Amino acid sequence: MQLSNITRSPGWTAFFASPMSVIGLIIVVVIVALAALANIITPYPTHVGPIGDFAAMNQAPSAAHWAGTDPMGRDQVTRIIFGFRLALIMAAVVLVTSVPVGIAVGLLAGYKGGWTEYLLMRLTDIFLAVPPLVFAMAIMGFMEPTLLNGMIAITALWWTWYARLIYSVTRAEAQEGYVLAAETIGASTFHILFREILPNCLPTIITKMTIDVGFVILMAASLSFLGLGVQPPTPDLGAMVADGAKYMPDSWWLSLFPGIAILIVVLGFNLLGDGLREAFDAGK
Repeated sequence: MQLSNITRSPGWTAFFASPMSVIGLIIVVVIVALAALANIITPYPTHVGPIGDFAAMNQAPSAAHWAGTDPMGRDQVTRIIFGFRLALIMAAVVLVTSVPVGIAVGLLAGYKGGWTEYLLMRLTDIFLAVPPLVFAMAIMGFMEPTLLNGMIAITALWWTWYARLIYSVTRAEAQEGYVLAAETIGASTFHILFREILPNCLPTIITKMTIDVGFVILMAASLSFLGLGVQPPTPDLGAMVADGAKYMPDSWWLSLFPGIAILIVVLGFNLLGDGLREAFDAGK
């Protein structure tokens, strides 16, 4: 299929016809570009670590420091941009690790049925019964608060939503003619699950993953805010909000700008995910 045909498809037409979808796409592209080019475009790249400028400590927003400086004189804009990079890396690792597990569980339970379905779905329901932030906090209570352990804590629960989602889709797809035809010719369970059913689940998976990037970042920020995530001096948006709260209301910029950054990244991925869902629905 030619590229011109793809861009003129009903799905993409619906996507670009929605202002909110386009805004979400622009936000995501800008944030990813900032994170990728952080070392080049940030005005004070050395401020990403413990090195600061005590002559500029706790300065309000100005032409030299658009979002002010922290108590060590480090530029807030620089640390926010590097915080974007850390947040995107964490979201990517969590989703790349948890999504395949959830997909495998959902496919197997939805297609096989019987005791396989009962055991896998009841296990999923047990995990889903626990609030995600509480579950992650419980895990972090037994582990050292680091970036790696934070990703493990979030990943331990994130697969469950994909298992439940793919289970529902697989139950419906398993009754379709193409699956029955594959069974008739003796196709293996592996072939039916991953070559027949899974491709039809991809639009749903892609949409949820896009939206979940924002939620993973919000979860990681919540852990850092509580002191259970990434530790100083690594620039983390949640930790920056928590540290800045100690100096409110005098140094209001310390919490305000990292908080706005979290809001923007979550909003961007949510708008993009909603746009992709509309595009996939229109393209059916």
